[in-house]
Amino acid sequence: MAQFRAFSNGVQVNGQTVLSVVKGMGALAQTGSDILSRHGIKAPEPMAWYPQQAWLDAFEEISKSIGRRTLSQIGQSIPANAKFPPGIDNVEKALGLIDAAYHMNHRGGEIGHYSFTKTGEKKGVMECRNPYPCDFDYGIIQAMVKRFLPAGATPRVMHEDSKPCRSNHGDSCTYSIAW
Repeated sequence: MAQFRAFSNGVQVNGQTVLSVVKGMGALAQTGSDILSRHGIKAPEPMAWYPQQAWLDAFEEISKSIGRRTLSQIGQSIPANAKFPPGIDNVEKALGLIDAAYHMNHRGGEIGHYSFTKTGEKKGVMECRNPYPCDFDYGIIQAMVKRFLPAGATPRVMHEDSKPCRSNHGDSCTYSIAW
């Protein structure tokens, strides 16, 4: 499975999450709105639902026309804009609940998952098996770690290049995380 292709045709994403494209693009917010509009998402509303494939098509255009770094910026805006379960108060819980949040913001079919495994006192591994681009997932993970980082800790999120990668038609991407 490759990035930018929905696993199921009927999957939808809530508008609150879709709006993260606009918010995550900062000074290029209007460009983000224009790209969403070209893919059938005109003036997204927070409580509405939109086709995941249209949103993924917008991501693909952003990647090709603006650059992958922008996808990471959009990913970093997800924790501030999407629905997340209550009670998150540390990095480990934050990473462990990304999958629950992912499922809260999507509906209508197979969407994949985020799977966090703790591998040490302050480190773990996240497997991302979904249709989103690597850089977007990197941004989400990085934002969650930073948001719940203990005072004085230094975060590290690394894409595991020795593992399969969606940008190379793999089924998932894996990230090592330390805090």
